[in-house]
Amino acid sequence: MGRTTVSDRRPMTAGAHPTERPTPMIRRSLLALVATASIGLPAARAADFVPYTPEALAAAQKAGKPILVEISAPWCPICKTQKPILSKLGADPRFKDLQVFDVDFDSQKPSLKTLNARMQSTIIVFKGDKEMGRSIGETQPEWIEGLAEKAL
Repeated sequence: MGRTTVSDRRPMTAGAHPTERPTPMIRRSLLALVATASIGLPAARAADFVPYTPEALAAAQKAGKPILVEISAPWCPICKTQKPILSKLGADPRFKDLQVFDVDFDSQKPSLKTLNARMQSTIIVFKGDKEMGRSIGETQPEWIEGLAEKAL
C-alpha cells in the first residue's frame, strides 16, 4: 500500500488538476452561471399554429401576410411527420412573419370545401390573398421549406 498524502485527500476545486472532476458544488455553480447568462438570449421560435377560421384567414390575407395553411388530422402519420418540420420553420428568421393556420380535417369540413382541399396532409401557401402553391403528402423538409418560401 502506498502512503496517503495531504494532496490525495484534498477536495476537488476549480484549481484542481485538469484530469480531476469538479465537485458537485462546482458543477451546480457552473450550471447556474450558464443558465443565468442565457436568460437574455433570444429563444428559437417555433411556428405558431393558429386554429383556422375563415375570418382569421381573411384578416391575415387583407394584412398581406405570408400564410401557410396546414390541413391535418390527429390520426394521420404524414401529418405527424409534417408538424415538426413546419414548427422548425418558425426558428428560421426568414419565416418570422409567416402565419400558420391549422385546419382540422375531421371537424372543419366546410373549410376544406372553401380551401378546395380534399385530403389531410395538404399544405397551402398564400402571399396575401393569392395562392402561391400547395402540396399533398409532402414530408421532405427542403420541399416544405421551398413551398413556404413562395409565401414570402
